[in-house]
Amino acid sequence: MVRRNYLSDAAEIHRASRALARRETDLGGIPGDLVEVALRLVHASGMPEVIADLAFSPGAGDAGREALRAGATVLVDTEMVAHGVVREALPAANPVVCRLNAPGVAERAARQGITRAATAVESWRDALAGAVVAVGNAPTALYRLLELLEEGAPRPALVVAMPVGFVGAAEAKEALIEGGFDVAYIALRGRRGGSALAAATVNALAAGDGR
Repeated sequence: MVRRNYLSDAAEIHRASRALARRETDLGGIPGDLVEVALRLVHASGMPEVIADLAFSPGAGDAGREALRAGATVLVDTEMVAHGVVREALPAANPVVCRLNAPGVAERAARQGITRAATAVESWRDALAGAVVAVGNAPTALYRLLELLEEGAPRPALVVAMPVGFVGAAEAKEALIEGGFDVAYIALRGRRGGSALAAATVNALAAGDGR
């Protein structure tokens, strides 16, 4: 067998990748409580330039970490986000909840003429207070969350807003950023996002302050 010359040690790959991500990423505008989040997003996407689109409320990183340490539930819009969250890293054995495939969700969505993701978010109302919410796929999930907040639903500790796509993703994130919802947020402006980036953000918050 021909052996190609490449790194094969997992620990060394991780170290080298982190070093390259830090060297190639402009962290000048990133507050200390979000440095680890920024580096994880670069690592997960392979795109240092993604940090230019990172938007956040003051103290959002600290808010997310404190909530996780206090045992906050992690509410996610898709199974892909749920599977991307490293359970062993969560500081308080935090529940990770995805209700997209819960009984009755598909039927209610069909009756109402809305997406399953938006329908699933409607069932979050009883779990929102103090939760860490991570939306990594569906703009309609983020829009429905904002509607719940406008209706007076309990405030989560943090909203990680990273839906992806060409229809509604950028607009839903701007609605959160500009809407004055009195909720901490970390968002990725524009069309880019995805389940891997939403999960990477939660994992960064679970890992510690990263300062």
